[in-house]
Amino acid sequence: MPLLFVLFILVPLIEIWGILTVGSWIGAWPTMLVIVLTALAGSVLLKREGVHTLTRARSKIDAGEIPIHEILEGLLLAVAGALLLTPGFFTDIIGLFLLLPPGRSLLIRELSKRVVTAQAYSASSASTGQHRVFEGEFRREE
Repeated sequence: MPLLFVLFILVPLIEIWGILTVGSWIGAWPTMLVIVLTALAGSVLLKREGVHTLTRARSKIDAGEIPIHEILEGLLLAVAGALLLTPGFFTDIIGLFLLLPPGRSLLIRELSKRVVTAQAYSASSASTGQHRVFEGEFRREE
């Protein structure tokens, strides 16, 4: 079964179970209040982190650098915002993890390792003759 299909079935079930469980502990209205408050707090934190990331990206662009890390952080912040606005506690926990800088840095570091591994695999397959690689030097003559 595809992963996205499983997630679309499993995540709502986990959210419903969590909401019902918390609702049975503290009541329906307090549970709804907590859900709304987490969405509001998440949106405030999201705005703050987004502005901070945008400022860092702008300063890198002004310095002539490519803000790759900041672009990835922006993507993760967008995912965090969507998760925090989704009603439920499970998505709030994941969204909060992505919203906080240590969580984003950890995830970016792990993703970078996988990309480097994939590039190393691609380079090793090129050396086995699966791809033709031409190396050389050139100079431009006017």
